[in-house]
Amino acid sequence: MSEIGQPPDTIDNRRVARGLGSTILGRLGAVIEIVAQPLYVVMFGLAGYGLYAVLWAAVNLIENIFDLGMTSAMQRTVPQSASHADAAEALRTALLFGVGPCILVATGISLSADQIAPLLNVAAEDQALVTPAIRLFVWTLPLWALVEITTSALRARMVFGPEIRLRIMWEQMMRLGFAALFFAMGMGLRGLFIAHIISLTLTAILCVRLLQRYYQFAELRRGKLWGKTAQDTVRAGLAILPSNVIARLFGDSPALILNLLLPGAAGARAAGLFTIARKLSSVVQLVRIAFVYVMAPLAASAEKADRAQVKAIYSYALRLVLAIAFPLAAVLAAGRSSLLSLFGDQAQVAQAAVAILLFARAIEALLGISVPVLQVISAYRHQLTASLIGVLGALVAAWLLVGRIDPLTGITLAMSFGIVVMAGIPMLQLMINDGLHPFDRRFPAVAMTVMAISLGAGAAAWLASGLPDPAAIPAVVFIAAAAIWASLRFALPFDDRASLGKVGRKMRLVPAGLADS
Repeated sequence: MSEIGQPPDTIDNRRVARGLGSTILGRLGAVIEIVAQPLYVVMFGLAGYGLYAVLWAAVNLIENIFDLGMTSAMQRTVPQSASHADAAEALRTALLFGVGPCILVATGISLSADQIAPLLNVAAEDQALVTPAIRLFVWTLPLWALVEITTSALRARMVFGPEIRLRIMWEQMMRLGFAALFFAMGMGLRGLFIAHIISLTLTAILCVRLLQRYYQFAELRRGKLWGKTAQDTVRAGLAILPSNVIARLFGDSPALILNLLLPGAAGARAAGLFTIARKLSSVVQLVRIAFVYVMAPLAASAEKADRAQVKAIYSYALRLVLAIAFPLAAVLAAGRSSLLSLFGDQAQVAQAAVAILLFARAIEALLGISVPVLQVISAYRHQLTASLIGVLGALVAAWLLVGRIDPLTGITLAMSFGIVVMAGIPMLQLMINDGLHPFDRRFPAVAMTVMAISLGAGAAAWLASGLPDPAAIPAVVFIAAAAIWASLRFALPFDDRASLGKVGRKMRLVPAGLADS
């Protein structure tokens, strides 16, 4: 136990690559979730799926407000903890301040379900379900806060792999399995809500059990309740809270806004369509999330040792994000009509929204690699600037667009503009305030090669989308994988590819024997 979670003396590209590989595997639950969405639409209809999407979006948004930033706070305080007692103090503080308020809020919402239900626009056949669904589903709020904080605590210990089992085997596959079972039993849309809360309960139990391997739970009962580490954790959480809330607003509020803008079943369907577009774009967002999860604790440890290490991993991460995110976005955008066919013909109206979100997420992934670096090395006051300007940009864009074009495309464009602005400003802040930027002499050549490969792969995917759907979808997936491989192989410098170790050799990115295991 004494060695667990202790950072190495040197934080280098290999350390980033190892953490990144485990984290991407852990986040593959998001891919399984994407695959599950067409099945939910088939089983429960687009309007029913839209109601589910609205309630889950509301839970995510409320959780990000009332967890008081504790998930992000642990990325700053735990890696810099001097002892296991300090780490346990940070964990105890995060649980008290992160889960406690969510329990209180869930209680209030459950008691007020009758007053909240009329605010939601749903299909007539789902109207009677709304109030009981709110009363039941709101209890995912503290469960989700617990899952988010415990998995964040694992990442803060630089333990990235365990999310593989939690995110794939339980959170997603169990949910899909229970939903299909309850649908077969004739429970209808209610079965989907029950399946969600059961799978999340199991995930929370497993998270707590897993956490015992990396934290000394006995220390949770000892020490000061309000010591220095606790104070630092709360201060860090409250400092990053506005940014976290605003980031979540960009992801979840459009579904809520569309539901409120359009009456009846149209509001539920619009929310469902936006959620479909967002789920498809989350394949690209997965790249950013994986890097953010890894970069935050590693940058905090590197900053503690040497600022030069931060600059090195910052530049490396930027090149790797560029090589993965842009070819992926180009191929998926070009083949979007085939992908949307999985959700039925009614989903084709979301084509523009899908393309907009895919490229917005690719740009966000590239620029946003600066966000975790800013969070752990800069003053707290610098972290709110990007969020405020991003929200202002999104509001201005929404004011200019909504009413002039269809609501789905207008809201998506406005949100995407805000996302890009919010991702780009931290990079400027690091350059101006800290003299830190990720652009070295190798970046222009990498960028030009990646763009050329992305254009070629996008053209190939556009041609493939003209095939019948059973052939087009596998072709688009194959082209995406081939484009990412070509981008990694031909755009990245040799030392970047060699840092991928066994993965790089197995993918033939470097000759066998030239990369360390």
